[in-house]
Amino acid sequence: MARHSESAPSSASALAADFSPSHDGGSHSPMSSASWTTVARSPYGSSHQMSSAALAVPDRSTYLMPTSPGKGRRGSIDYRPTIKKAAGNVPACLVNASVTYCGNDQIYAFGGFDQYTDEVYNHVLRLDLKSLTWELVDNYGDIPGVRMGHTATLYQGDKLIVFGGENEHREYLSDIVIFDIPTATWTQPEVRGPFPRGRARHAAVIYEDKLFVTGGITGDNNLVLDDLCYLDLKTWTWSPTWSFTPRFDHTAWIWGGRLWIFGGLGSDMERSTDLFWLDLKGSPVRTRKSIFDSPLPSSHSPSAALSPTRQSTSRAGGYAANSGSVQIRPNHRTKTTVPGAVSSVKFHSGPHVPALLAGTHFHVYTSGALLDLSTPSETVRPSTCNMSSLELDSLRWQRLADGKEIFRPGYRWHYSAVNENGTKVWLLGSVVSGAGGSLGLIDDNTLDQVMFLDLEKYGLLGNDLVLEMSEQNRILASERPMAPQQRSLGADLLAVFDQPPETGSGTDFIITAEKDEKEPGEDSTAESPAQSPTQTTFLSPTAPTSPPIHVHRFILQARWPHFKRLYSAQMAEYHTKRMHIPEPYSVVRAFLYYLYSDSISDHPTYCTSILDVAGMLVMAHLYDMPKLQLLCVHRLSRELDVQNAAIIWEKAGRANEPWLRRRAAQFCLANWGRVVRTAGFRSLSRQSIIELCEVVDMGARIVGSSDLDPVDAMTDDSALESKHRPLSGSVAIDEAEEFEDEEDGMELSA
Repeated sequence: MARHSESAPSSASALAADFSPSHDGGSHSPMSSASWTTVARSPYGSSHQMSSAALAVPDRSTYLMPTSPGKGRRGSIDYRPTIKKAAGNVPACLVNASVTYCGNDQIYAFGGFDQYTDEVYNHVLRLDLKSLTWELVDNYGDIPGVRMGHTATLYQGDKLIVFGGENEHREYLSDIVIFDIPTATWTQPEVRGPFPRGRARHAAVIYEDKLFVTGGITGDNNLVLDDLCYLDLKTWTWSPTWSFTPRFDHTAWIWGGRLWIFGGLGSDMERSTDLFWLDLKGSPVRTRKSIFDSPLPSSHSPSAALSPTRQSTSRAGGYAANSGSVQIRPNHRTKTTVPGAVSSVKFHSGPHVPALLAGTHFHVYTSGALLDLSTPSETVRPSTCNMSSLELDSLRWQRLADGKEIFRPGYRWHYSAVNENGTKVWLLGSVVSGAGGSLGLIDDNTLDQVMFLDLEKYGLLGNDLVLEMSEQNRILASERPMAPQQRSLGADLLAVFDQPPETGSGTDFIITAEKDEKEPGEDSTAESPAQSPTQTTFLSPTAPTSPPIHVHRFILQARWPHFKRLYSAQMAEYHTKRMHIPEPYSVVRAFLYYLYSDSISDHPTYCTSILDVAGMLVMAHLYDMPKLQLLCVHRLSRELDVQNAAIIWEKAGRANEPWLRRRAAQFCLANWGRVVRTAGFRSLSRQSIIELCEVVDMGARIVGSSDLDPVDAMTDDSALESKHRPLSGSVAIDEAEEFEDEEDGMELSA
């Protein structure tokens, strides 16, 4: 990295080569302790160059820090998911099997129905994601009977808790079996309490050592259940069964102390966009003591026949394969409404709300958001699919990518799996195109195709970073306090940030920056030199600087790799204990605030604007700080609006973030009439404005607001949809009210 975070202009590269230290930072020129003059390039594009006279005489006045290694740098190329073919003992495209990611790049598949042979299986298969090899697992112990529509939930990192399902006799099960992954051994725990009804196609999720089970279908008439209950995995005791909401083929997950469910089909057999959640904090669902203190059922109790220890089996030590003896008889009991606060919203319409009737949808929880993957089928092409996310704290849908950016024609996807960090998703599927490329002809009926998606490339943080963030970012936006609260060590460090040493803060280093570009009374539309890639300035010692920012060297060395390299080379800053960063004061202060707090949350003093985050994105790219860059991409994508879209587009280009740049461009084009009237758009350089205008499709045209109604009346539904997707259609200038509806993207009903 060049001094002050920059790479040298080409005119000085030859001179700098004689003085540059090695890239590992382990050695440096013996002249590095001398007084040096900076040759710097601003992250915002302007170069701070030396005069020609200075360049003509190599008088020890120039020293360049080495660039950072490229490893870990995000966005170096435009990302596209990869598809590879698996080998080994590849299973058929089973129906209603369980497919679970179990860590260590391993996916386990169990059970399922083969629609071409009418067989139901109890096989265990393992897919090694490194070698892309399927393997049939030899398993031992109390091997369960065949089943489909069950759930297999990972517990403690090395166990699969299998519940329910349907066997080959159309009998619904409610037994619990455990598969120990390291030993490939099945066991049956001694379970007590009121067993729930047998069911299939339900949802299950583990939270605080409790297996929550919700919904499903049962009985000869495929009754849709509205049940909710849980199994305590420490005492192996079932809770009572409560009434929640009827649903099957849905997704359940835990976030922010709440149980959430989305999708699936309801009692009317129509796919639903309803989102339900149950508050588990302080709920009697988790605190009712009588559940755990209930004795084992007696031989005369109604639930005695439901205990797996009393089920008849055809052989000792476990279930017989393809045996109907594993049926659990329905236990008809009166249910009460689930304790705790139940809330719901229904997404009626919106440009980003997924259309569940089109394509095959997979729902995955990650990073405080529900990910909706709309995938192609035999009759649905990739161009009509997409990937969207529902931000759970704001209940807002966002379009992350169009289908043509993710999916290729000729494939159909059957199962999805996500890793424990929520940063990677795999889709398992098969080839569905014929030799001539026509849709509808299935050539391969096996799960031999694996598509990998790196979610970080789409601005998703991953569960680990979400957990590192404060509690305020894991609850609903309506419940947050006005200002973010720092706790523990972060609060202690912020208490001494930017405090002069006379106050006892112990600060021993000073950083200055350029004065903020916009001062009171200045024209906000004037173009800033720092934002123009074509304009260069000479950084003179008398250039106006910002007020000093008091910091601690040990924090900068520990948190800022570039500063550590600079300090170890004993540059001029090492002796003067001062550094000037030629960036706006507010951006530099927000950057230093991140080094102290590990947060880029909105702060009334240190990070007052989303534009500061945009500036940090460029600095993070230049300083090779992938975590900060990911945090910035995530926040910028969520807070993209008319006022900042143009600036975010420009900064994303300079930070080499193609996904964010493409998303900002799509937003600008969809709201072009408003974006071009903002101060952010007018602050762009002439070259940037030209580049943004050239993003528009060659066949696009501007439709005035007075012509929108006649145009809408003459277009069909597909043309109307293109109005909201101007990259493949026209660019429309919407009325104010229409924009507000599109910005919300949903209509809520309690």
